[in-house]
Formats: sequence, C-alpha cells, structure tokens
Amino acid sequence: MSCSTITLAAAAPARGLTIAVFVAVLAVALIITFWAARRIQSAADFWSAGRGISGAQNGIAIAGEFLSAAAFLGVVGLMFLSGFDGYMTGIAALLSFVPLLVLLAERMRNAGRYTMADVLALRLPLPRVLIASGISTMCIAAFYVVAQSVAAGSLIEALVGIPYWVSVLITVAAILTYVVLGGMVSTTWVQIIKAMLLMLGVATMAIWVLAKFGFDPIRLLNVATARSGQGAAFGGPGLVFPNRVDEISTGVAFMLGTLGLPHILMRFMTVPDARAARRSIGWAVGLIGVFYVFVAIIGLGGRAILGAAGEKLGGKSGNLIAPYLAQHLAGGPGHAGGDIFFAVISAVAFTTILAVVAGVLMAASGAAAHDVYGTVLRKGKATDRQEIVAGRIAVAVIGAVGAILALVAGKTFNVQLLVGMTFAVAASANFPVLLLALTWRRFNSLGVVVGIAFGLVSSIVLIILSPMVWSPKTAAPFPLGNPAIVSIPIGFLGCVLGTWLGRRERLGIDSFDEVRVRSTTGLGSEVAPQRRRARRERPARAPVAAR
Repeated sequence: MSCSTITLAAAAPARGLTIAVFVAVLAVALIITFWAARRIQSAADFWSAGRGISGAQNGIAIAGEFLSAAAFLGVVGLMFLSGFDGYMTGIAALLSFVPLLVLLAERMRNAGRYTMADVLALRLPLPRVLIASGISTMCIAAFYVVAQSVAAGSLIEALVGIPYWVSVLITVAAILTYVVLGGMVSTTWVQIIKAMLLMLGVATMAIWVLAKFGFDPIRLLNVATARSGQGAAFGGPGLVFPNRVDEISTGVAFMLGTLGLPHILMRFMTVPDARAARRSIGWAVGLIGVFYVFVAIIGLGGRAILGAAGEKLGGKSGNLIAPYLAQHLAGGPGHAGGDIFFAVISAVAFTTILAVVAGVLMAASGAAAHDVYGTVLRKGKATDRQEIVAGRIAVAVIGAVGAILALVAGKTFNVQLLVGMTFAVAASANFPVLLLALTWRRFNSLGVVVGIAFGLVSSIVLIILSPMVWSPKTAAPFPLGNPAIVSIPIGFLGCVLGTWLGRRERLGIDSFDEVRVRSTTGLGSEVAPQRRRARRERPARAPVAAR
C-alpha cells in the first residue's frame, strides 16, 4: 500500500483493540499501585521508598523519568518535520547527565532526605527558604503536567476517538490515582516497567525501519531528505530554530535543566548510598543514549516511509508520527498487524506519560507536604500520616491546575518544545541555588529566596512573551522561543544580589563545612533503614584495652 493512500479516516485503528490495550496497561499499573500502597508505613516509604532502591533499579527508573512523551513522541515529530534541528534537543538532554554526575548526583544523595529543599535546609533551615523552594518545585511540576497532558490528550483523542478535553481529564485522573495511593514505591516500579516497555518498543521500530533500507543508515538519511521537501536544509540547522541564538538557548535549557528538575534530583534520595547514586547515572546514561539512537532512526524513518502523507497524520506538532509509523510498518490501517502494533506503541507512549507525570507530582507533593506543611506550618511536629495526607491533597491540586492549563494550551504545541520551557524554568530557578548552597560559604537565605524569585519570574515572564505563546501573525515582545540563555544568568544574579544585600548569617556560614564534608564523603548522611537494622544487630566491638 502506498503512503499516498493513507488518510485520516483509514488510519483510525480498531477502536476495540486500542481500548483493550489501554485498559490492560492501566490495570497493570493499578495492580502495582495497590501492591505498593500496602508497603507504605512511613513518610520515608512514601517519598523515598525507604532508601531501598538499588543503583540499577534507580538508574532504570531515572531513564523512565527522563524518557517522557516529549523524548519519544516529541523528538520523533521534530525530526520528521525538521531533521537535524529536531534532534538537537535530544542530544542536549543526554549530555546533561555529565554535569549532573559531576556537580549534584552524589551530593544530593548525601545531603538530602526526601526533597530538594532538604539540601538547602541543611545549611539554612529557615521557613522562607523552604517556602521559596516549594513554590519553585510546584511551578515546575505544573509546567510538566501541562506538557505531558497535551501529549496524552492528543494521543487518546486520535486513538480512541473521544474529545481532547475528556482525554486530558482521564489522563490526570489515572496519574493522581497512582501517586495518591502508591507513593514513590509504585512510581519507581511503574517507571522501571515503562522504561523497559519503551526501550523494547523503540528498538523494534528502529530495527524494522532499518530493515526496509537494507540496514544502511546513509540510505535512510538520503531518502528522508529527498522526501522532506526541504532539500539539503533537512540535514542542517535552521528549520526549527531559524535564530541561532534561540537554538543555543534551547540547548542550554536541556543541558542545565536536568540539574534543577525536582523529580530527577529526588530519585537520588531513594538509593542506600552514594555509590548507588553514581551507578544510577551510569545505567540511566546507557539506556537514554541507546534510546536516542533509536529515536533518530524512527524520526528519519517516519519522513522516509510516510512522506508528505505523514504531515496530515502527525498534525502540525508531529506528536503522532511514531504510532502512525508503527501502524504502517506492520501492514497499515485495517490490517490486523498494523492495528495491533499501532495500539501497542500508543499504549507504551501513554504509559510513558503516566509514569513521568507521576514522578513529577511525587516531587511536588514532597515540597508541599514535607517542606511547607510539615516543616514550616507544623514546625516539624506533623506525624508521618499527616504529611502523607497533605502530600496527597497537594498532588490532587497540582494535577487539577496542570489539567486546566493543558486544556488552555491546546494540542498544537510540540511536546518536546513545551518540555524545553519546563527545563528552562528548572535551570533558572533551582540549579543556581543548589549549586551555590553546596559550594559558596557566604551564601545565605536571602540569596536563596531572591535567586529562586529572579529565576522563576524571569523564565515564566519571558516564556509568556515568547513566540511560542504569541500568534505567528503578531511579533512577540521577546524574540527567543526558549529563555534559558537569559533567565539562567538572571537566576545566578539574584543569588549573588540577595546574598550581598542580606546580612551575614552565621548559621549558614558555620554549617558550610559540615555540609561540604557530608555532601562529598557521606559522613553523617541518612542511611537506608535496612542498614540501620544491620548496624543494630552487629555485635559491639570490644574496647582496644580489652583486646
């Protein structure tokens, strides 16, 4: 069957099959959630899985957190539409794990307890520090929920045939169920299963695409370029980012945004020690690197195989190219194999969305319940159960806000570019304060508050003023689609100004050496409960004199 015969009507899969696969995926995730809910005995179990996740498990879960619908649907769509430029965001995101490993991963594990704010509170245990960090985390979570809900809404609308707004509400309701009931344990295992399913799905598609071109990637690239309608421009920069500064800014956002994403940083607090934190990075980088190789093949394959017909199927955003390519590879619409593969890849993408948003909402619930409610409002007197209940309420509120914003945003945005905005906010508001809290002795609480405020406000305001939000017919007040190259320096500037304008806080200065030793060596850091039990059970060593 030629690609030119593919139409939107013919491309619709068997509704019953698609719904059955979706229900099966939801059922498996729900079973995991109920299993995990029975294991929650304390706040540590809810937010850090009792620090009992191994390095390999955590690395796979980090890959699951990172490989969102944007990484799969968004990057494939961008590569289909624009070739080289669309792939740049994926490469920048992968490279972000180098500074994450060098600057923060091990230090976060040693210095933190449940949330990102715990690291700041180790030096500056003041209410305004926790409140500022909590607000930043919840704003980032809301942005992330928007991006993933847009992808889920578009996916379910196209596959099941229900309205976009109903699709968004179903997605958010499913996510809230998993997080509210299961906490970090269920989130971790859903991430692991989802990462394995996603890797299997993209590997199958990539190998299938290469097989159609004799396993010759050069031939694949040449055919994709010829069918793109863009000529040689398809293989070079300029189609997604005509402004070179905008391309650099987007790359910087993905490079440094990972170092400020609360749900990624929170993952390092689920492992028993710093060695496991380092191993987590190794596993994550290996899986993510292989994933992006497969995604590049799928993106080019979409253009080479579907051609111009794919532009109607994928829409202006290109978010649905991957499932429609899967359908075509397995026989096309109306063919049993095509419908089955279409439904499977779509279900994998939907699982990706559920898992990623669940991880983001876990970070947001920790910030709201543990940092703001438990530490600031209750002054550390809240019980574990009270904090868990507060966290579940916070998850519901943030999920509802994200769903509303997703309905307002609509389905015309490419989800990878939406996630790029989230990365810009995280890199501007969180990364500067975390880095300086761990490395600058003079840093104080006013520096934290002003730094977060400057980074958060500047990035959000510049996003609102960017061409991504304004109509193409109207000149946007701010010329860049992603503000990271401007807002990140503003965040650092706020940290420095706040520190020098504020008084010298002896508390922060005196605790700096303790924080530095603890974050780099692990001495004094919280250990996993099982290790505590082992220490209690170990026979006491006899005094030197007695021996």
